Amino acid sequence: MSAALLVQAAALPPLTQPVIGGVAIAYFVVVAIIGTWAARRTRNASDFFVAGQGIGLFTLAIAAMAATLSGFAFIGGPGLVYTVGIGAVFIVLPAALTNSMGAWVMAKRLRLLADVREMMTIPDAIGARYQSRLAQGLSAVAIIIAVIGYMATNILALGLVIDAIFAPGLGASIWIGTVIVLAYSVSGGILAGIYNDVFQGTLMALASGFVFWYALEAGGGLGQISRTLLEAEPATLGPWGTLTPLAALSFYFVFGLGSLGQPHVVHKFFMLRDARRLKWFPLLMTAALFVSLLLFIGVGLAMKALVVSGATPALATADDATPAFLLRFTPVPLAAVVFASVAAAIMSTVNSFMSIGAAAFTHDLPVAFGTRMANELKWGRIWTVVIALVAAVVAQASGALVAFLGIFGWGLFASTLVPALAIGLNWTGATRAGAIASIATGLVITLSLETLAFLKVFSFPSGVTASAIALVASLLVFFGVSWLTRATAAATLAPDVRAVMEA
Repeated sequence: MSAALLVQAAALPPLTQPVIGGVAIAYFVVVAIIGTWAARRTRNASDFFVAGQGIGLFTLAIAAMAATLSGFAFIGGPGLVYTVGIGAVFIVLPAALTNSMGAWVMAKRLRLLADVREMMTIPDAIGARYQSRLAQGLSAVAIIIAVIGYMATNILALGLVIDAIFAPGLGASIWIGTVIVLAYSVSGGILAGIYNDVFQGTLMALASGFVFWYALEAGGGLGQISRTLLEAEPATLGPWGTLTPLAALSFYFVFGLGSLGQPHVVHKFFMLRDARRLKWFPLLMTAALFVSLLLFIGVGLAMKALVVSGATPALATADDATPAFLLRFTPVPLAAVVFASVAAAIMSTVNSFMSIGAAAFTHDLPVAFGTRMANELKWGRIWTVVIALVAAVVAQASGALVAFLGIFGWGLFASTLVPALAIGLNWTGATRAGAIASIATGLVITLSLETLAFLKVFSFPSGVTASAIALVASLLVFFGVSWLTRATAAATLAPDVRAVMEA
């Protein structure tokens, strides 16, 4: 399951009000200013792809939070809480664990590798770890395929938001959103994306806190919300919500471990200015996520209580939970800021995907074939445009196809990158053959299972997802093949990479 997918299950209700439109326009102006500023500081490929490795820890944490949440925290998340109750928190419950593992398991090593090998992409790190151009190339292919699907999902979500605010039609809104993100991504690259993420992440956190307060007020306080739900639908507040225990625990596993393989977040570790400050990253990232996710829980439960008590009409779709709540129970200016924040969150993720996709085409695939492009900055900008246009075209085919691609993208990131990258950077026994086999396994199983499920050849049992199956299979293959080829482990590991792993 893709978090971004949950954003675009249905169209948003019309939000065309002067205040909401005015705030959205003001937001886009700020984005343009940041993009112009970043463009003047983007002089080479390192600036374009890894922000010149000059990002401070606080900036990194806020940017990572914004890219992680996408529009899920505002639309899909509350809708999921409204539908399945407390069971939805198993998606976000592992956040603190994931943040800690990300910092302690990968971040320091990735940042040090960037120094000793002058690398700037996740496939770069995989190629260096296993001294394998094939492993680097395979991981780049997986990233490219997943990026198109994931970006299409997010661009469709952005189009829905723009259409709800300005009503130019969904097709036009998709292209408007694409052009806006391209405008600052092509000129300023990841540097523009990072500082837009900081602006967007701050906006998200502030809006979420205010909306949570209004949610408690509308529902009569947390106690009254709980009593209402326990009387009408007690399963909502049960330990698993309305999910089965297997489904809830599957969410925890896939989103907890799988998040370590999401390159739009992991890639940001290359940008950190001072790796010695990473000890504070889990605290900062978790605190930022906690504040931003107040809306996720508060609106979902409050709207469920308001609907079952008859205080507000039933929702047409679960994804209407946030828009309906904002338009009925909060001041219009706050609603305007939240809808701008939804667009902001989605744009943060889209920019990150543009950057890693362009890097895979510009840098990783040529390196895998034993060559380098002469002007990576120019080609990085060209591929950014190409990827965005392809994703926008795919997003026009809204509905089941885009939903499938979003799910496929998230699962593919997890199954192909977690074993080879997250585990491989911490286990000297990992081998080149193990990494290649696990990446290939993740590619084949994710594509096969998701395609068969999409075509309705079969359906998964309750609580079982293709992402979970592919991730488990990829892990088993990684450990199994590495054990069978353990005699090659020492030759697989270069001395400088070993020194980084032991630092």
